[in-house]
Amino acid sequence: MDAALLIEKIILVLVILGITLLIATYSTYAERKVAAFLQDRQGPNRAGIFGILQPIADAGKMFFKEDLIPAASEKWLFILGPGIAMFTACMTGAAIPWGTEIHVFGYTIHMQIADIDIGILYIIGFVSMGVYGIMIGGWASNNKYSLYGAIRASSQMISYELAMGLSIIAVVMMTGTLSLKEIAAQQHGINWNIWYQPLGFIIFFTCALAECNRAPFDLPECESELIGGYHTEYSSMKLGFYLFAEYINMFISSAVIASLYFGGYNFPGMDLIESSTLLGWLQFAALFAKIFFFIFVFMWIRWTLPRFRYDQLMHLGWKSLIPLAIVNMLITAAVVLFRNQSF
Repeated sequence: MDAALLIEKIILVLVILGITLLIATYSTYAERKVAAFLQDRQGPNRAGIFGILQPIADAGKMFFKEDLIPAASEKWLFILGPGIAMFTACMTGAAIPWGTEIHVFGYTIHMQIADIDIGILYIIGFVSMGVYGIMIGGWASNNKYSLYGAIRASSQMISYELAMGLSIIAVVMMTGTLSLKEIAAQQHGINWNIWYQPLGFIIFFTCALAECNRAPFDLPECESELIGGYHTEYSSMKLGFYLFAEYINMFISSAVIASLYFGGYNFPGMDLIESSTLLGWLQFAALFAKIFFFIFVFMWIRWTLPRFRYDQLMHLGWKSLIPLAIVNMLITAAVVLFRNQSF
């Protein structure tokens, strides 16, 4: 039984990792197509039908570009930085429930790599570690623009993690658990947390934009002041790892948003489906439909809103989002306390 469970988890890890990398790869294509749609142009249209092979061409370019390491850099830390960013981005998907279970060739596969009782803390912990990859890469480059970008990134991510954590506390108080599996299970059907935590969702989503360094919060790589920011000195697949990590973080952030506020794998009318096999696959599809929607919103915002100034970014984080998150947490605590006393 233990060997069968180990094989099941290994297969699930490989499948989820493959899907994550595939989505991160084609998110670059989707981003360029969304930008083209919003700007009334065609976007990639040369490599394959509708430009569908463009990400493969871009990946080939990344692999075959000359891999440069600046002479004045800290060589091993310079190599370690993008590795940490990529590793922490991939590890966060382990605690997300991708569904209840699916049946493949007579086998039942539980659609969560690790059912961790403190799944939310696990994800926040790895997201917080991601700043080390950026900070180490910026410092090891021995470039003032890279260092400034790394300092911006670390202060931005730490600042917005506070409001993000406070918004999550409200969900935890409502559900009484830190397990993402249990939180998703409590949102059966259409009993989603968004109906009870609209302000918490807005705060969390805004912080997710800042954590992923997405516009209008892309100050760590602001080309008008810092050239390429913390990855100015990087080339080839080391640069590719940083770019991949950003898109993986966007994918995982969308999955967490869907799981915390939009029912995760739950969808309306799921109780009407009698076949457990069909239900499992539909739950998997429902979660990914929600993820793709939020990825589109991430891209939509990037090509719609102008970049903040850095003082505006910090003002929003410290003087707006954190107070709002505290107020939301206190209101949620009062409602939960009143509900418990009533029963």
